[in-house]
Amino acid sequence: MPFSRPGAVDLSSLVNKANTPPPPAGRPKGGSGRYVVDLTEASFDAVMRQSTEHVVVIEFHSPRAEGAEALSQALVQLSDEAQGRWLLARVNVDNEMRIAQAIGVQAVPMVVGVVQGQLAPLFQGVLPPDQIRGYLDELMKAAVTNGVTGRAEPSAPTVEEGEDDDEPERDPRFAAADAAVDAGDFALAREEYDKLVQANPSDAEAISGRAAIGLLARLDGVDADQALAAAADDPADLTAQLLAADVELASQDSAAAFARLVGLVRTRAGDERETVRLRLLELFETQPQDDPAVLKARRDLMAALF
Repeated sequence: MPFSRPGAVDLSSLVNKANTPPPPAGRPKGGSGRYVVDLTEASFDAVMRQSTEHVVVIEFHSPRAEGAEALSQALVQLSDEAQGRWLLARVNVDNEMRIAQAIGVQAVPMVVGVVQGQLAPLFQGVLPPDQIRGYLDELMKAAVTNGVTGRAEPSAPTVEEGEDDDEPERDPRFAAADAAVDAGDFALAREEYDKLVQANPSDAEAISGRAAIGLLARLDGVDADQALAAAADDPADLTAQLLAADVELASQDSAAAFARLVGLVRTRAGDERETVRLRLLELFETQPQDDPAVLKARRDLMAALF
């Protein structure tokens, strides 16, 4: 029975059936995990053929994408929890542009599922673990319906106690915050970042991390489509407008998010205006400060205020 999830795109034309034996998929460089591989042109065929036996989840990422590392860590953790029910294949679009172009990736991070050689888009942008689980659960149900119930073989051995792992160590400053994020406790992670910022108000990394965690916490359990629809239905609802801006930013549409908030600064007054201004400044911290969208929005904000 063919995989027929809405929005599926057939990848069979990208799989070169003549490649035998298939080249091995390498151990991930972008993140440790027993069921994680780096997907390249050389390993593409082998990994895609595995999708006839078990689910493959492809993460398109770039080191330049804000928030991508947090998403990668969440996906690696979820892949380990799944114990081979699906394989995480990571594509660095900076190095593997041809794969991204062939699949039509327009923005990263982006996550898609593959079942029986067919691709189904899951989500784009950075989402909290609970929302990611929802998309993966839906994908797994579709896979079972289509008879794909196998498990992936571990791509990397488990590191035994006392052994060294080649994964770079996390910055010890963020150990407590990272542990809270891994546990899905965004409120605690925010508190830990607050402590770092209070100790050093010029710590740009801590400020950026606090802003990113705040964004994830606000989006935890939020349905993006419903949030955008609510904002469109009631332009006067400030809470709905702020949440819609969060959704737009997480969906990699920072220009729309910033324009929405700048518009609110122009039309609101008093405490409401200040609330919007502070939220906009916080969202700026989640993006590279030389991003053209940030630079334009800062100019627009100054014009709106003065």
